[in-house]
Amino acid sequence: MTPQRLMIVRVLRHAQGHLSAAQIAAQVRDVYPFVDVSTVYRTLDVLKRMKLATATDMGAGDVLFEWAPEEPHHHLICSSCGEVQLLDHSYLACLSSRIDTEFGFEPDLHHFAIFGLCRDCRAEPGE
Repeated sequence: MTPQRLMIVRVLRHAQGHLSAAQIAAQVRDVYPFVDVSTVYRTLDVLKRMKLATATDMGAGDVLFEWAPEEPHHHLICSSCGEVQLLDHSYLACLSSRIDTEFGFEPDLHHFAIFGLCRDCRAEPGE
């Protein structure tokens, strides 16, 4: 574990929510200005493979990273207004079990986003 990787882990571990690789690099550069964004991406890849971090496309163009929570959670993202709502894993646990039973396939359903329209946007006239 290099000092740069340790700083990357520290930033991600203590973040309040999701961060892009660029945001992580910027925070590390506040302390160590010579860290390269490629080091951040390589470190994030290692953390994902170790199941210590999750990566999710939240619809804003960048993949966002988060320290892996103890309990899986998901996000409902409104494609119209961008509102993000947390979705408890219990909604997807039965899906995971059913896919395993029917296909013999173990899905990775620990953290992802579901896009659609929120209640308010669905209620707008003309929708």
